[in-house]
Amino acid sequence: MKKPLYIVNNGTLKRYQNTLRFESAKGKRPVPIESTSEIHVFGEVDINTKALNFLTQNHVPLHVYNYYGYYAGSYMPREQYVSGYLTLQQATHYNLASKRLELAKSFILGALRNIEKVLMYYQRRSTNLNKILEGVREAISLIPNQDSIETLMALEGNARQVYYQAWDQILNNADFQFEGRSKRPPLNRINALISFGNSLMYVSCLSEIYKTHLDPRIAFLHTTNYRRYSLNLDLAEIFKPIVVDRVIFSLINKGMLTAKSFQKDSGGIFLKDSARQTFLKAYDTRLKDTLHIPRLKRNVSYKRLIRMECYKLEKHLIDDEAYIPYVARW
Repeated sequence: MKKPLYIVNNGTLKRYQNTLRFESAKGKRPVPIESTSEIHVFGEVDINTKALNFLTQNHVPLHVYNYYGYYAGSYMPREQYVSGYLTLQQATHYNLASKRLELAKSFILGALRNIEKVLMYYQRRSTNLNKILEGVREAISLIPNQDSIETLMALEGNARQVYYQAWDQILNNADFQFEGRSKRPPLNRINALISFGNSLMYVSCLSEIYKTHLDPRIAFLHTTNYRRYSLNLDLAEIFKPIVVDRVIFSLINKGMLTAKSFQKDSGGIFLKDSARQTFLKAYDTRLKDTLHIPRLKRNVSYKRLIRMECYKLEKHLIDDEAYIPYVARW
């Protein structure tokens, strides 16, 4: 199985014979192209057109993150699978308000149902979350009544604020108080983790979309505009609670991240390099975790689930099978 490569050190990525090699102060490390699904660059890395052409030939995307570890942009090789017919269907579903709203409701339903699953998971561990669960379930019941993308997103935003009230109870750690959502820049440790983790999920979804016939530029919940990619933001809503949030809870509750894992910079709070590597390792492990899918009668990784979500969306767009978002069964 191909796997992502995370480059966190400074150095040079170059083509070497019939593969890649990363050269840094720590030495020369081969990068087997045949077993690499995508490359994530967090350090200051030099790369030339020879290496980029080689990535294109092997259909390996390269994603770049800024100094703070947040997604900055991607080098996406020439589209391998994008279908003109399917792109037209995406555009049609976006331009027809009823079709777009139907899909947008599905993404929000998947997101809130998975938030509900996370809350139920910690409820079973003697955390009293009844009131918060009631609030999220009420929001779920109101999804069918929404008549616009704007009211739908407002409903989702309010539900997340209810959900975030549970975080202090789940973590029970004075060094990780939620204190409200802040993004640019994140103003406390929890927000630094959420922003970093969400950024990773957006890129994971983008990489999986690239391997399907879907066009990542046309979304349904998020507005398609001058932003290059937006469909990955739609899909990420479903998986952020069960992947990113669970990774955050695990790292803090196990003591793998502490107050010393963060630093102040540019008016915000950010992960230190070593803590970033700890998060990346846990995130990658979570994506590789498998769970049994009764319909398929086999185990599937979370990363593969993202790809399967894309396939389900393709079927919906060609009127083959109505899209039903993935909801965790644990």
